[in-house]
Amino acid sequence: MSKEVKVPGLPESVSDATVAAWHKKAGDTVHRDENLVDLETDKVVLEVPSPVTGTIKEITRETGETVTSDEVLAVIEEGEVEESAADENGDEQEREPDSGGDGADDKQEESKAQESPAPKSEGKTAEKSDTGGLSPATRRIIEEEDVDPADVPASGRGGRLTKSDVVQFLKQGGARKEERVKMTRLRSKIAERMKEAQNTAAILTSFNEINLKAVMDLRAKYKEQFAERHGVKLGLMSFFVKAACDALRKHPIVNASMEGDEIIYHGYQDIGIAVSTERGLMVPVLRDAGNMSLADIESGIREYAGKAREGTIALEDLQGGTFTITNGGTFGSLLSTPLLNPPQSAILGMHAIKDRPVVEGSEIVARPMMYVALSYDHRIIDGKDAVLFLVALKDALEDPARLLLNL
Repeated sequence: MSKEVKVPGLPESVSDATVAAWHKKAGDTVHRDENLVDLETDKVVLEVPSPVTGTIKEITRETGETVTSDEVLAVIEEGEVEESAADENGDEQEREPDSGGDGADDKQEESKAQESPAPKSEGKTAEKSDTGGLSPATRRIIEEEDVDPADVPASGRGGRLTKSDVVQFLKQGGARKEERVKMTRLRSKIAERMKEAQNTAAILTSFNEINLKAVMDLRAKYKEQFAERHGVKLGLMSFFVKAACDALRKHPIVNASMEGDEIIYHGYQDIGIAVSTERGLMVPVLRDAGNMSLADIESGIREYAGKAREGTIALEDLQGGTFTITNGGTFGSLLSTPLLNPPQSAILGMHAIKDRPVVEGSEIVARPMMYVALSYDHRIIDGKDAVLFLVALKDALEDPARLLLNL
C-alpha cells in the first residue's frame, strides 16, 4: 500500500517553505517517525517524519524547490523492513576487518599501502601546474608553501616564473578567492525585516550606563543556592527582563505598537530574547514575562535558546512579542544601536560589562559598568519616554531590592 508524505500545515503567517535537505533517497527503507526531509521557512526549519514504515518509492520535490501546505513530497510503499545483509556485513567488516575473505583482501591492501609511500599531498597539490621547467629554488618554495604556479604572475624572461615572483605573491597574501553562497530563507527574511524597519520607522537611540555591582554581588551570594533550588543558573538576563518589565509598566508607550493611525497599548509584557544561531538571529518570546519569577525566566531562556540552536523551535515561539532584548555583550560589543523588531516599537541593547572608574560620594572606585541602548520608533515614543524608561531600568538594576518590593 502506498502512502503519501505531505508538507505539514503551515501557519497563516507562512505561505510556503523550501526543501532544505533530504535525509533519504528513493529506494531507501525508513521507519515510522524517522525524519525524512527538512523544510526551511522564513523563521524555522521543520522536520517531516515518515508516517509509516516502508520503502521510499518516489521523491516528488527536490532540494531547493518551494512547496506549500499539503503538497506531496514523496511516496512510501508501506511494509515491514529489515536491515539488509549488505549493511550488516558492512558493519561487521567495519568492526572486524580481519574476518572472512574480504578481510584478507583488506589486509593485503593495507600491507601494500604501508610498503608504498603515499603521495606528498592530495587534492590541491595533485591539481597544480607542471613545475618541471622551474629552477630548484623556485620549485622548492612552491612545494613548501603549497602554491599553484598558475596563480603566480611571472616576470622572468620568456614568461618564466622566478623565486622572487613567488615570494612577492606570498607577501601580497597569495591567491584571492571568492565564494558565492545563496542566502538561506531565514537570512533573507532577516534582511528584509531589518530594511523594512529602517524604511518604515523613525528610529532613534538613547543611551545610559548601569552600575551592576549590586546585581553581581547578589548573584555571587546566592548562585549556588539558586541553582540547587531551581535547577538552573542565576544569569544576568533574568534581572534585565524583570527590570525591563517593571520599566514597561511605568512607561507603557515603550511597550506599545503602531498599526495604521492607531497605537496599540499592550497590557502585558511578552519579551523577545534575541538568540544567535548558525542559521541567523532568532527571537523566541517569553510570554507574560512580567509575572514570571527569576527562575522561570532563566528556565524559559535556556529552553528556547537550546531549541533555537538545535533547529527544533516552533513558529509560535517566535511570534507575538511586545518588546525585545538583545545582548551584544556576549560577543564583546561595547556599544551599539540595535534595530527594531517590527511591529514592536522599541528594543533594548545590552553590552559588555567593563570595570570603569565612577565617583561614589567623595571617592573614585572601579565598578562593573554596562552601557545600555534603547532604539525606539520616534513616531509614537518621545525622547522623554525613552530616557525615563532607561532611568527606571537603571534604578531597578542598581538597587535590585526595588524589583522584589515593587518600587
